[in-house]
Formats: sequence, C-alpha cells, structure tokens
Amino acid sequence: MPARAYEIHGVRVFECAPEGPRPRNDRDAVELMSAAWEHGAGLIVIPVEQLGGDFFRLSSGIAGEILQKFATYGVRVAIVGDISGYVAASASLRDFVYESNRGGHIWFVPNLEELGRRLKDRAKRED
Repeated sequence: MPARAYEIHGVRVFECAPEGPRPRNDRDAVELMSAAWEHGAGLIVIPVEQLGGDFFRLSSGIAGEILQKFATYGVRVAIVGDISGYVAASASLRDFVYESNRGGHIWFVPNLEELGRRLKDRAKRED
C-alpha cells in the first residue's frame, strides 16, 4: 500500500506506507514532514512496521532524534500498531509512551480506530 492522505474528524492525515523506507534520523523526519506538507496534512501516521526494533530501543537514539525533529517543527505524529512487546521489555519505553500519549503531539496508538477516537475527543475539547 502506498502512502496516502485523508481526513479523520477534520484533521488532514498523511499515512506512511508500512513497506516504505525506515526513518533512521532527523533528515528522514524532515522528508516525512515535506511529504505531509505537500498533502496539506497536519498529522503524520507512521505504522509500527515501518519503524523496526531499533526505533523502540531508546538507547539507540533513533526515536529521540526523529521525534524531537517533529516536536521542533510542531508536527503531530501517531505511531500506529502493536508495540506491547517492546513496552513489556522496557520500563523506560513504557514511561516514554505513557508521557507521549498524555500530550497532543506524539501518540502511540494500537490502530486507526483509536487514533480516530483521540482526534474526535480532542476536537470536542477544542469546540
């Protein structure tokens, strides 16, 4: 499935293809942001399959570098898919995911339905 753009509860979303190139550094994050902006998207969805295990091993620094670039530019990101195995293996990742999900810029969600629910809830709070 190629990358695609669509709307969820009034939010323009750019969803990366699961089989696309793995983001490995801040330059890759900038490329993702550029692609999202070309589609007028304010939220980037990255499937877990696209990230690989190194991303979820916080000591690798990959997640920090990539997610910091998104945060610097104020771009919202949702990592979508099952990360329960990674979270079970790392207390620091569990804490990171918990804190990220409390905010509004970086979310880890199990599926697109949960992302839709969060966006709907957020839209209600902003009204």
